[in-house]
Amino acid sequence: MNRRLLLLSFLPLLLAKPAAAERRDHERARAALEAGQIRPLSEILAEVERRFRGRVIEAELELNDGLWRYEITILPPNGEVFKVEIDAATSALIRSNRGTPPA
Repeated sequence: MNRRLLLLSFLPLLLAKPAAAERRDHERARAALEAGQIRPLSEILAEVERRFRGRVIEAELELNDGLWRYEITILPPNGEVFKVEIDAATSALIRSNRGTPPA
């Protein structure tokens, strides 16, 4: 019974940690945008829609090895979902699991 009470007392801390981490991620992304280190997501999405056929169904901003990247999931008309990684500063294509984007 004491173990259960002890575990329940830590539950609020465990639940609060992801929210705090998410808040820090948003703050870091906002600071990077304000510092000109990344381009706004709206601009990146407009370019992705021009370069790839399909609808964006998910977008995430990540910092990996000192490089900000947008990871974007696209649903094309054929229904075969694919992902692209875009350099958040330059909008250059880093990687795609689909191959070369259509012109």
